[in-house]
Amino acid sequence: MADGELDYGTTNNSFEAAVERSKKIEADILINPKKYRVLTGDRPTGRLHIGHYFGSLQNRVRLSKLGVSTMILIADYQVLTDHEAFQEISQNTKQLVIDYIAAGIDPGENVIIYPHSYVPECNQLMLPFLTLVSNAELSRNPTVKEEIQSSGLKNVNAGMYTYPVHQACDILFCKGNIVPVGKDQLPHLELTRTIARRFNEKFSPQKPVFPEPQALLSKTPSILGLDGSQKMSKSRGNAIMLSATEDETAALIKRAKTDTDRYITYDPQNRPEVANLLMLISLCTKEDPAVIAGKIGNGGGGQLKKMLTEVLNEELRPLREKRKQLEADPAYIHSVLEDGIKRAREIAVATLEEVRNVMNMEI
Repeated sequence: MADGELDYGTTNNSFEAAVERSKKIEADILINPKKYRVLTGDRPTGRLHIGHYFGSLQNRVRLSKLGVSTMILIADYQVLTDHEAFQEISQNTKQLVIDYIAAGIDPGENVIIYPHSYVPECNQLMLPFLTLVSNAELSRNPTVKEEIQSSGLKNVNAGMYTYPVHQACDILFCKGNIVPVGKDQLPHLELTRTIARRFNEKFSPQKPVFPEPQALLSKTPSILGLDGSQKMSKSRGNAIMLSATEDETAALIKRAKTDTDRYITYDPQNRPEVANLLMLISLCTKEDPAVIAGKIGNGGGGQLKKMLTEVLNEELRPLREKRKQLEADPAYIHSVLEDGIKRAREIAVATLEEVRNVMNMEI
């Protein structure tokens, strides 16, 4: 590794350090929410499921209601890096907006929802940013390696390697300074921080253009799919979609994997399938999963699944009612996207002008 190149494994960038920084930011957000702009979002590869709901949507609602400026990106270009189903991107984009609003996100002054393919000024940052990183740094990114392996692509396109740089464009065009991530996404964010720092040092050392965004680590434990062995994902067939009916939810939970021990205990290490279902109940009821296990006791997997079905359907009932209303009003969904694009572009134009200025490219 050459001098000055990004080392994804340094002590300073350790997970423990990121956790401590995240705790301090969380405390400060309660006092100074206007100091922060959060960049978050999803790729439009399908409708959202309960893993998204508990893992990210609820947190987005919380932050926006606290007064944090919230940019919600629909990363439609990034679908092309490892998915062939581009025919569904448009419909999936609209479904994401429906899921967002149904979950409680309120597009307006404090919240902007937009697809990045419609913000060309953001994407124009890609070229100068690419000059600030090496091929070796992109190849070594552990998140990229994992995504290449999980995608099953026989021929890896260049977009896969530059994915983290495009993500840096998404975060920095709006000068986002906090990004909700999980542990596995920290390498992507570290590259964004590196690009921001290198740009500032090279082009504008006296007056930095970009902030170095910090990670806001999720407090929600990792949610496994109904198979109890892998992360919840629509592509793995182990998810409960937010758009599922109550009967569909009941049928999916009935097929969820447990184990042969009838007595229910909360033991994530030795009984991951049972522990995952208990945790989902806990996320709905806010009761400790070990206490829930104690109440079920000898009730076995049947009682466990029955309880989860009841509390999850109760939790999602208002969201599902809202989804029906939104699906019946496509004009409103279109207007949310149009407004989001307009406002995102205004931010992007201002940032690009600033970038051109410090790079001495004005005409």
